[in-house]
Amino acid sequence: MHADFAVSPKTDIVIERFIDAPRALVWEALTTPAHMKEWYMPKPWGSVANCELDVRPGGKFRIDIVVGGGQVAENLGCFLDVVPMERVSWTSMLFPGYRPATFDDIPITAIVTLETVGKGTRYIFTALHRSEADCETNKASGWLQGTEIAMDQFVAHALSLK
Repeated sequence: MHADFAVSPKTDIVIERFIDAPRALVWEALTTPAHMKEWYMPKPWGSVANCELDVRPGGKFRIDIVVGGGQVAENLGCFLDVVPMERVSWTSMLFPGYRPATFDDIPITAIVTLETVGKGTRYIFTALHRSEADCETNKASGWLQGTEIAMDQFVAHALSLK
């Protein structure tokens, strides 16, 4: 994966935030397991039980979340591309080491880019879906709402590191 990818409003979701914090702190909040545990799961809906990040191409992306009734749902994926403090992407379509994944959920490829804007950071999260149907299902299921809540939590957490 490289910086040039096509985004379609029919199959992809883009969420952008400005964070009044230096890019290094935003990167730290994004790529450190202890930090990710604080913001990844929308607090009204659950929590993060376990987070393992091997932030390198082919490395493990694992975030186990606790949902209603205390059930733990494993989210396992693979990092595709890492350009420190600029871009990171991962997918649930592959397991660590680029091994083909098995899953019950709607898979995505996530791409996060960071840009310095003044003394702050422009944060862009893009979720690429296989199809229009997958994208619409994620929007209707609450996934999009939860992701937007998590992004707000992410911004607040990154600001707390200042």
